[in-house]
Amino acid sequence: MSRVPEMSPPREIELKLDVPIGNLPRLIASPLLKGASAFARKPASLVSVYFDTDKLKLRQRGLSLRLRQMGRGHIRQTVKQEHNGNAALFARSEWEHDICTNQPDLDAARETGLAPLLNKKLRRNLRPVFETRVHRKVFQIHSGNSDIELSIDKGTVEAGRESTPLCEVEVELKQGQASDLFKLAKMLAQEIPVQLAVKSKADRGYALLTAEKIEPVKAAPVTLAPDADLQSAFQIIARACLHQLVANQSLMLAGDAEALHQMRVALRRLRAAISLFSGILADSQTNFLKAEFKWITGELGPAREFEIFLKRVVKPAADREHDEPGIALVSQELRHRRERALAQARAAVDGQRFRDLALDTAAWIETGDWTRNADHAAGMPRERPVAAVARVELRRRWKKILKLGKRLDELDAERRHRLRIQTKKLRYATEFFSTLFPGNKSTRRRKRLVARLEQLQDALGDLNDIAVNGKLSEQLLDSEETAGKRRSGRTKKAFAVGRLSGREEALIAPVLKQAQEAYAALTKSKPFWD
Repeated sequence: MSRVPEMSPPREIELKLDVPIGNLPRLIASPLLKGASAFARKPASLVSVYFDTDKLKLRQRGLSLRLRQMGRGHIRQTVKQEHNGNAALFARSEWEHDICTNQPDLDAARETGLAPLLNKKLRRNLRPVFETRVHRKVFQIHSGNSDIELSIDKGTVEAGRESTPLCEVEVELKQGQASDLFKLAKMLAQEIPVQLAVKSKADRGYALLTAEKIEPVKAAPVTLAPDADLQSAFQIIARACLHQLVANQSLMLAGDAEALHQMRVALRRLRAAISLFSGILADSQTNFLKAEFKWITGELGPAREFEIFLKRVVKPAADREHDEPGIALVSQELRHRRERALAQARAAVDGQRFRDLALDTAAWIETGDWTRNADHAAGMPRERPVAAVARVELRRRWKKILKLGKRLDELDAERRHRLRIQTKKLRYATEFFSTLFPGNKSTRRRKRLVARLEQLQDALGDLNDIAVNGKLSEQLLDSEETAGKRRSGRTKKAFAVGRLSGREEALIAPVLKQAQEAYAALTKSKPFWD
């Protein structure tokens, strides 16, 4: 296990990869594992029991406590601690002790992340909550200048009478450079359709234990220390964005429209973060990834646009005028178009290009060229305190919005859209940097600012939706499906589209007034960063 500087807890640096169970034989047969530098250990059956209280106090604190049977009379106790909600991506604090009992040895946990919780009440209330049973095959690999352990786990997670299958790969850095870890994962992905995973075994166990419904994952709060430097601050923010993106992947592939939306939110937040930290991200690798983020955003966009048009415009009209044949024709064609757009989005997210993008982004965040560039080449020292840069960025973006919004009523749809993007970026920046400016006064101002930014963003978003809906309406009239219909059907659909467009256009004036009122309220906000 690699270690960070003295006085810090031990750090587990690993990647988790999901692998389709049918591809395990291909993985085991991979030349990367059968080469001269790969030595397979004897397969082992591992039983791990996780402990917590009835109220899941450890889980609430981002902790897990596990006892793993390692052989006759050999039990290893492991405490792991998450940081900023992103532990399942790359690194966690980890403490291990060999013990001689099948109950947690809390005396051995005094120097771990459990220390603040250790009291008599916790000792009384700890109990087994779930367990994992896996067949593990381990390979020791020398890659580049590093020693890496690759473990293939196949088994089950069990909580009471409930169980769920488990099949995953863990690639852990034992000694050397983290960049070699990512390179090995990428080489594996070129051979087998493995992909970056964000759920740990503990995550899976708690989900099974609580029978929690799988829901789209929204952006998690980001915690930056006031003395954090630019590099560590960007990495924390970018990890949170990547976590949200990957965490919604499986649900989006199952057809969940909100999960697709949350993937787009994650991408927007990541692109906003790159803009905020552009002073340290001036390199070709970053530019390549920015282009890839733009590509996947474009693949997800049409499905979201059709979803909004159907939900916000067509469905209410169909509910009011359910006997109107033209509305039914429009609704039917839009549903067909939405399904085609969803199929396009799913194909992109389920493809090799997106799998590569997730792994490339993970490697870029942790070990990208930007982390090694000379400061003069990047344009800004990475060790500079983030709080100072945050003030400059927040003030600059605040002034830009105030300037753009002065003549809001004179802006065309494109310039209103640009104002909306700037508003969104300032809101994201405010959320990213919130913990850099503590204090009651600053907190009150920040909450007020965020609320007013959201109001302006919502109004501008509605105006943008109206503009996009107008373009989609035009496409309906020009479509091949319309041309192929009988004249009576084309007339009915054209009439329905005209009515929908008229209603949308009638909304422009009142929504624009809402945007002006939101902007006026925003101008009265006081900066929380001064």
